[in-house]
Amino acid sequence: MSTLSDLLAEHTSLTGGAVAHLQQLVSEWQLISDLSFADLTLWVPTDAPDNRGAGHHGDTLVCVAQVRPTTVGTVHPDDLVARRIDGPDARVFHQAVLGVTSSGPIDTGADGEVQRTCLAVPYQDAAVAVLVHDSADHPADGPSALETAYRDASQSLLGMVADGTFPWPDQPGEMHTGPRAGDGLLRLDPDGSVEYVSPNALSAYHRLGFAGDLAHTQVAALTRSLVPDPFDASELAARIVGAVHGRPSLRMEIEAKGATVLFRAIPLLIAGVPAGALLLVRDVTEVRRRDRALISKDATIREIHHRVKNNLQTVAALLRLQARRSKEESVRHALNESVRRVASIALVHETLSTAPDDRLDLDQIIDRLVPTLSEVAAAESPARIQRVGSFGVLAADRATPLVMVLAEVVQNALQHAYPQGGSGNKVVVKVERTARELQVDVIDDGVGLPEGFRLDASTGLGLQIVKTLVSAELGGSLVMRNREDGPGSVARISVPLRRRG
Repeated sequence: MSTLSDLLAEHTSLTGGAVAHLQQLVSEWQLISDLSFADLTLWVPTDAPDNRGAGHHGDTLVCVAQVRPTTVGTVHPDDLVARRIDGPDARVFHQAVLGVTSSGPIDTGADGEVQRTCLAVPYQDAAVAVLVHDSADHPADGPSALETAYRDASQSLLGMVADGTFPWPDQPGEMHTGPRAGDGLLRLDPDGSVEYVSPNALSAYHRLGFAGDLAHTQVAALTRSLVPDPFDASELAARIVGAVHGRPSLRMEIEAKGATVLFRAIPLLIAGVPAGALLLVRDVTEVRRRDRALISKDATIREIHHRVKNNLQTVAALLRLQARRSKEESVRHALNESVRRVASIALVHETLSTAPDDRLDLDQIIDRLVPTLSEVAAAESPARIQRVGSFGVLAADRATPLVMVLAEVVQNALQHAYPQGGSGNKVVVKVERTARELQVDVIDDGVGLPEGFRLDASTGLGLQIVKTLVSAELGGSLVMRNREDGPGSVARISVPLRRRG
């Protein structure tokens, strides 16, 4: 599935600011969908706006994002993202782009009639997209108090979208971390008094120790009295009051009476004038208890990585000691090679012992590994190792074999590319990363590969290890050839970033 950024880049020439505004809207619009009991889709003209002048739009529109409500069934069970429309079907959408808000019933093939509203999404006084709001008919027995409060709130937010005041610039969306409408909602009037409180919101306040009715109370002062920490209490009250006065704020988590509750205050504006606020609340007591359990497990895993690293370093020290005692040159060489391989794995576990998760910044590991490789080979063939490009972040199960592969290939270049020694030698590790694969070229300026060299016929232990890890662990490929632009050779390692199967 293409992302919003991919679709906008493919079909439009929108500015970076306009793209960021649409991304921010999509990060926040789950709240509007839930409150309005409606499916929302975002459509853009395929060339809007372009170098032919502001206000010029093509005849074709493409859907770049879609969200379904969690409070009611969807009216669009099929995915509309990347769908294109043109001709008469796109006329209503183009009218919205030109500033004509339209609404009316449509036929989607679903049971019952669907009411559609199209409104333009402006950015810097120009329409850049169309927000389509599709909702099913009201029930025959009339809406409940909760539904009425939800729809009133959604109309306020949709009006802010049309005015360009929602979402707010320079404030990250909270699609995944903030409370949602179904978690608990309070509608506040321009004075900060509660006009409506949902049952879940009332339950959250009961968990905080409030036993009365929230209707018509000054919720900022009430909430402040329930929070034992004076700093948190003052901050949360200030955020609620600020939202009533038209100032947006991010979520805030507080603890009281053994409960943990998440708050987010959202200002409501009419033509830019403050008209009350929404206060979203969510009881996350059980979630935080599980988070603490996960943190404890993460600490245990990091401790295990630390101990594995210590054990591997002990093994490396024992091998190094045995190598010094050996009188056979071939034995010392084999033991030193084993020391290097064990140290490479230990380096990965050392990084994992301090990482917040199982993903590693490979650049840091490679930059720490390079001096070790240089020291090992310095006596025989002094050479400078240089990294060009960035490996980026990889999961640990792919980082470990890749580090071993790079260590073997670089060491192979250091040992065999410069048999005469000398100065000025250089091995370059060139990295190119795309969305699909990681491509690493290990380039030397040495004597090149011997005549008739075939990788599949090579019997060296190092290359055998490399071929096994690249094919079996990384699902990639290895190619070795002489350079075409000068002396030396190139070893190209290609690793797909998408997992197989």
